[in-house]
Amino acid sequence: MGDAHIARALCFEITETAAVTNLTDAINFMRALQARGCRFALDDFGSGISSFLYLKTLPVDFLKIDGQFIRQIAENPVDRSMVEAICKVGKALGIATVAEFVETAAVLTELERLGVDFVQGYYLARPRPLAELDC
Repeated sequence: MGDAHIARALCFEITETAAVTNLTDAINFMRALQARGCRFALDDFGSGISSFLYLKTLPVDFLKIDGQFIRQIAENPVDRSMVEAICKVGKALGIATVAEFVETAAVLTELERLGVDFVQGYYLARPRPLAELDC
């Protein structure tokens, strides 16, 4: 496996707070690693006050939608609207969306309906050591 292939397999999660604390350094760091093939996910997206403002600036590949919007999405119309808005903005910017805390079939069904690109959570699988995975 070549270095570029290994780098492409790496996806670093960075919180909005960490990214915007020193925005210029964060952008330069992210671009340098992206040039080597690494990818970045903006974690807990939607929990910050100015989340959408930074999306046009930060070179991220994925938006990880904060779990507080995911857990009750099947029952809560406000959470559903927030996730729908995040998905639409992500698609407009060419950034894939990831829903965390997917714990029920109803939540998964709603996320599929809204067009979330990727999901993760206990409904799909529990975390396991890398040694147990067939990679």
